[in-house]
Amino acid sequence: MPFNVPIALTLFRLLLLPVFVVFFYLPYEWAPFWAAFVFWLAAVTDALDGYAARKLKQLTRFGAFLDPVADKVMVTTALVLLVADYNSLWMTLPALLMIGREIVISALREWMAEIGKRGSVAVSWVGKFKTAAQMAAITGLIWKPNEFIIILAYITFYIAAVLTFWSMMTYIMAAWKDLIAEE
Repeated sequence: MPFNVPIALTLFRLLLLPVFVVFFYLPYEWAPFWAAFVFWLAAVTDALDGYAARKLKQLTRFGAFLDPVADKVMVTTALVLLVADYNSLWMTLPALLMIGREIVISALREWMAEIGKRGSVAVSWVGKFKTAAQMAAITGLIWKPNEFIIILAYITFYIAAVLTFWSMMTYIMAAWKDLIAEE
């Protein structure tokens, strides 16, 4: 297994996962801040590992595999915890859309790679904005220091949901001819 700075950042993000979950469930007044901080730190390492891989020319197959896995595990965990915590249809529906999109796009990318067309479903700018909005919204929804932040986080969460749907449709449309082609 190759080991370099980007992979170390990704592995660090995976190690943050149980820390995040423990803080999320701690019954102390300060716990939501620290849970949000750990989630934010994971989001920052998500941005940094890709940048570091390109800047340091340390792109590896293992890193390309591990990075999206770490991202999806952290975000999915946060969404499941938020759905349980808020116990609301208004949290559950966009969270399901976000989790469903990750499953659909992962399957689509795998299938497109199988037929040699992985590049047609590469990450787009919509996906990057979706991720940024999602990370900001989730951080605010975990922290929830006051009503203003909660409302702002909900608005950002719904913006992320719209971008989630948009990016999913963009990827599906890019692959559409291959999806409907007969063998």
